[in-house]
Amino acid sequence: MSEAPDPDVVELATKIFDLARQGRTEALVAYVDAGVPANLTNDRGDSLVMLAAYHGHAAAVRALIARGAEVDRANDRGQTPLAGAVFKDEPEVIKALLDGGADPAAGTPSAVDTARMFGRTELLELFGAQ
Repeated sequence: MSEAPDPDVVELATKIFDLARQGRTEALVAYVDAGVPANLTNDRGDSLVMLAAYHGHAAAVRALIARGAEVDRANDRGQTPLAGAVFKDEPEVIKALLDGGADPAAGTPSAVDTARMFGRTELLELFGAQ
């Protein structure tokens, strides 16, 4: 039998995920610098990088990557931050993730698959895919 999570911990985690969604980079990295894992994930497996990327916050993505966040960490549905950024048409986030070493072929669907799905030929060229 497992214990219920501490409500204070849940509240703090919720706040940190909201900072990633909102792109509040300075506050977000203050928590990471204080010991919150850069790869913290929510109950759907979305990492801080995924949330920042999906919501178009390139500066937050860069800051998290600089603090060791995994750029290709897939959520529970197999989606990567790069695929999310392609889906949301976030060019600055796409650049930040690629600069951080993201693999366009990772995940399901991958960023390459997502670009194909939406006819984003310029991204297919950027990814070196046909």
